[in-house]
Amino acid sequence: MTYDLVIGNRVYSSWSLRGWLLFEVFGIPVRLHRARLYTEELPELLKSFPPARTAPTMRTPDGLVVPESLAIAEELASRHPDAGIWPQDPRARGVARVLAAEMHAGFTALRSHCPMNLRVSYTDCAPPDAVLADLDRLQQIWAWARVETGSTTPWLCGAYSAADVFFAPVATRIATYNLPVGAEAAGYVQAHLAHPAFRRWRAMGLVDGADQEFYRRDYPRRDWPGPRPLPARAVDGSEAENSACPYSGDPVTHVLELEGRRFGFCNAFCRDKTVADPEAWPKFVALYQS
Repeated sequence: MTYDLVIGNRVYSSWSLRGWLLFEVFGIPVRLHRARLYTEELPELLKSFPPARTAPTMRTPDGLVVPESLAIAEELASRHPDAGIWPQDPRARGVARVLAAEMHAGFTALRSHCPMNLRVSYTDCAPPDAVLADLDRLQQIWAWARVETGSTTPWLCGAYSAADVFFAPVATRIATYNLPVGAEAAGYVQAHLAHPAFRRWRAMGLVDGADQEFYRRDYPRRDWPGPRPLPARAVDGSEAENSACPYSGDPVTHVLELEGRRFGFCNAFCRDKTVADPEAWPKFVALYQS
């Protein structure tokens, strides 16, 4: 049983990140259909997914089309009750749903002033008062959730849940634009930046198409504040320690070099997403450590 999921650019589409995390983190098989934002690609693709108009959009194995990330979360939870998408505890589940609903409908100043961009980080973006008010509200409800659920994990309601999925793009905005938050909120942001699934999404986004002008800002830049990747680089040739791609099992055609060792992949994207963050990929790590 494999679902279909329409997404936009990984590096820019915050709602697509939410949709993808619901499958990746909770182990639900999915087949991706990608379209570049602000082009005709997305409307053309969505003609095959009526009545959808936005990414993400899901098609279930029985053919039901479900647009919108909140609807996707609820439908997946009903079809996969043991996946852990929402907390099992009723009180924590209620809190998580409150959080997801407010995120889905709110924080428009933050979202407008600070669109998601996973390729850069800035020293300052001069956030206006409305953005600062959104940040205050975020910290208020994040703290409330921890108190209500008694969470002692890095996440808001105990184990990682749909509530955290919905705030993942907000965490990236705080990281990209160096937004002012307190220590507890900053720790929550760092938990998102270090999450293995998010690291894989960002690694793919870094090599997934050209920059789009809509997202360009002229603020001073700094290094990405998440985990620093291992120093891999793409190299020419096909000579490598392994003869088959660690992801597909197909013959090696493209190679990276890491600490003087050469590892091969079946295509440029497999190689380049690994170069972007080698430790994000368990199958590569297993090869690297072998």
